[in-house]
Amino acid sequence: MSHKESWRDFVVANVDGGVLDGVVTRVLPFGAFVEVAQGLEGLLPTVGGTGPLAAGASVAVRLDKLDVQNRRFSLTLA
Repeated sequence: MSHKESWRDFVVANVDGGVLDGVVTRVLPFGAFVEVAQGLEGLLPTVGGTGPLAAGASVAVRLDKLDVQNRRFSLTLA
């Protein structure tokens, strides 16, 4: 499956906003990148009260904003 197909399949399967299990891959001052599918990472912005996240941590998230044209998405804690 190509990256384009995996992106399209991911969007179709998750556009309803269901809970996704992800793994934190990188933590930056403005948030954490969470891999929710093979090769697909979204940004979980730092929000007051969410607590610190560490790389490798498992986290339950939902799609928040989806930018289909640029193949980017942001997440929120589930």
